[in-house]
Amino acid sequence: MIQLKLASQDNSRVDLIAFLTLVIALISIAFAPIFIRISEIELGANGTVFNRLCIFFMVFGLAQTIRQRFSSSETISIESSLNTKNWLLLLLVGIISITSLGLWAISLQYTSVANCMLLNNMTPIFTSIGAWLCFGKRFDTKFILGMLLAISGAIFLGLKDLQGMNGHLIGDAYALLSAVFLGIYFLIVEQLRSRFSATTILLWRCGIGSMILIPLVLLTEGKLFPTAWQTWLAVIGLGLISEGLGQRLLADCLDKFSSSFIAMFLLLEPIVSAMLAWLIFAEGLNSITGLGFVIILTGIYLAQSSDAAVHEG
Repeated sequence: MIQLKLASQDNSRVDLIAFLTLVIALISIAFAPIFIRISEIELGANGTVFNRLCIFFMVFGLAQTIRQRFSSSETISIESSLNTKNWLLLLLVGIISITSLGLWAISLQYTSVANCMLLNNMTPIFTSIGAWLCFGKRFDTKFILGMLLAISGAIFLGLKDLQGMNGHLIGDAYALLSAVFLGIYFLIVEQLRSRFSATTILLWRCGIGSMILIPLVLLTEGKLFPTAWQTWLAVIGLGLISEGLGQRLLADCLDKFSSSFIAMFLLLEPIVSAMLAWLIFAEGLNSITGLGFVIILTGIYLAQSSDAAVHEG
């Protein structure tokens, strides 16, 4: 009886640590729009993304090399399962994440930011459908209701920005495809987390993404690296905080939580970004933002109590 009680306390402590890690990841990722706004004063959108991925790859790639050089073989045994299937999955991580970003950027040329945000909020649905079709994941009523509530809150939050139905269908289609590919990215990372560390997965994502973006940036924008120190600080923040801390901790959390729950939790990102913009740029907040926050948080609270929110090893 005492042993069972101790085991329960240990599990609760692990769950709390994992959830706090997810919160830190969310806040770190939410800084991205702040850094992007500063960076795009000098660099284009693709150049900004390139610097974000390249800085992560150089800094964490060097750190990983040093760690492997001085670590014993036992501590890095998780990295040893490089068969053909895993090579392909790691390759897909980079290609699919960049495809999602590219589709998002293209969609903004044809439709409004509000439409893009609304359609991108469909990611949890695509992640859940993919988990059900590909891996036989089961979702109980509690999780489904929580997901629908959280998505409803995110849609409600975005409706205030719509300026009529003036978006183009092709732009909406690109935005929806971006959400599909983002959902696939979460599913692949969830599968890889049992075999590779979060840093290794992100190094593949950033390395492949950087190589794909180099010719694209040179052809469309003509400038790879910034010159102003403010821009350098912004892209370094993107590489080390949003990517290095946020995305890496997010990949870490996929070892504890399901990809569907992670995608749902990230619906809070626009709200956290709005709060950060309020603190840094003195941008206004309104009651709709607060209400959207409450609705999304209620949905997440309902979903996290479901077994479907837990990663199945």
